[in-house]
Amino acid sequence: MQIPVYHVDAFTDRLFGGNPAAVCPLESWLPDATMQAIAAENNLSETAFFVREGDDCALRWFTPKVEVDLCGHATLASAHVIFQREPNRGSVAFRTAKAGTLTVTRTGEKLAMDFPARPPKLVAAPQGLAAALGKAPTELLAARDYMAVYDSPDDVAALAPDFAALGKLDCFAVIVTAPGENGVDFVSRFFAPAQGIPEDPVTGSSHCTLAPYWGRRLGKTYLEALQISRRVGKLSCTLANERVVIAGQAVLYLEGRITI
Repeated sequence: MQIPVYHVDAFTDRLFGGNPAAVCPLESWLPDATMQAIAAENNLSETAFFVREGDDCALRWFTPKVEVDLCGHATLASAHVIFQREPNRGSVAFRTAKAGTLTVTRTGEKLAMDFPARPPKLVAAPQGLAAALGKAPTELLAARDYMAVYDSPDDVAALAPDFAALGKLDCFAVIVTAPGENGVDFVSRFFAPAQGIPEDPVTGSSHCTLAPYWGRRLGKTYLEALQISRRVGKLSCTLANERVVIAGQAVLYLEGRITI
């Protein structure tokens, strides 16, 4: 059996930037163990699988280790594949089990994803977090993930976490963030070693938490964000009630077939 696979760099306008995702369009769902094995074999932070359901699609995402409840860059990559195959299409709705229906719309050169907001709340720092990150944050909040706030982009860029220690914390992942500079409202990085992703290059789902926090702190509903991993990713975020519209570009790197 052969299935198509696309390798797309998301949240970037250039090859070898942003966050690479694998996308596999399917006629029907494969066994969960097979999809997990494909994701492990691809060894990218996420592999997305979608099945057409009329005009919409059902969508699922897998890291090399687990299935996840929400993934931004692989959703963006999936929409990019669909729009490339259907150039006259203006939007696509993805049905998901835990995040509801996620609509992606063409907006000029960008694709805009309508995601649920996940506003964070202040929490006490768990034992070992500051040591694992290498520097104590000025404040700590949490939604699905811990979100550690620092004073400057240099603080965030300089972090060299102990991933083994981070992976033992009782949370899905850790976001680190700080105010931005030169037209960027905020910067971030994202660590999820417990999910098989020591550092994710660009993370759409984290901005469901980041955008509400920075929107409230800065008094803005539109924010420009930069994820300052080695590959760097650019995201535009718009707050709309209990939703966050996250927009970015994507570039196709590879197209092929998987034999199973």
